[in-house]
Amino acid sequence: MAVVASDGPVVALAGGTGGAKLAAGLARVLDPGELVVIANTGDDVEMYGAHVAPDPDLVTFWIADRIDARGWGLDGDTFHVMDGLRELGVEVWFNLGDRDLAYGLERARRLAAGERLTDTLADLGRALGLNARVLPMSDDPVRTFVRAQGREWPFQEFMIVGRAAGPVEGLEFRGADQARPTPEVLEAIASARAIVIGPSNPLLSIGPILAVPGIREALRAAAAPVVAVSPIVGGAIVKGPTAAFMAWAGQPLSAAGVAALYGDVLDGIVADEPLESDPSTPEIAVVTADLLMSDAASRERLARETLAFAASLAS
Repeated sequence: MAVVASDGPVVALAGGTGGAKLAAGLARVLDPGELVVIANTGDDVEMYGAHVAPDPDLVTFWIADRIDARGWGLDGDTFHVMDGLRELGVEVWFNLGDRDLAYGLERARRLAAGERLTDTLADLGRALGLNARVLPMSDDPVRTFVRAQGREWPFQEFMIVGRAAGPVEGLEFRGADQARPTPEVLEAIASARAIVIGPSNPLLSIGPILAVPGIREALRAAAAPVVAVSPIVGGAIVKGPTAAFMAWAGQPLSAAGVAALYGDVLDGIVADEPLESDPSTPEIAVVTADLLMSDAASRERLARETLAFAASLAS
């Protein structure tokens, strides 16, 4: 039997607000450097000459306690560039703060020069004083496309221009077949003492990560327990279009539906109610908890409970 390293990192898979909030909670209850976050890059977009990485940056801003009150972007950021574009008659449907844009422009410059996305994210984290590592799932480009409303949408256009309106008719992670996980991602998974899948959209936010060849296999082979935190709270979604995507995937809007989507990578799930018995759902351990993360204290509480659950499975 594989031995779980007692001094290995805690690895979190994250995308979207739920995953970023839990990552922030984990960073607060762990020692500096103990947390490694593998972030979804399927939402990345080239915009205004910048390479924008919404999920890695969202996770970074949350962990660094620099997130704006609106729930995205940097606190105190200004939007003078967006205002200037509008004055020039440009249709600005993707709003990006000035400092956010600066990060994206420098990232685009470095990527064009042949540098890795992994290294650009590490430097952003250092600039913001991050006490954790945020890794992209791959240095290779993967882009999420959604089919809905009778057309195909790049992810950001679906969310903002299309207002994430369903029903969903299709989902594609372009480039995933050719992408490869980075050595840092594989090393983190292999050396982890616990692996946590955040309360993110299992299809939109975690799906692209698992679609990169080698990551699902690495999770299955990991000595550490893999536990998911359900994004379903009181039978509903706190934020985002998860319900429409669960319906498209033919899964109920429940923790059991989430567990079925993750399949055999999971050893356990944190839910706000017991899982209903279902022959199609793999037998996994379950612990119930209050999943709402409305403030720093609740984020830290859920992080501690999730880590304690993972430790109980490791033992």
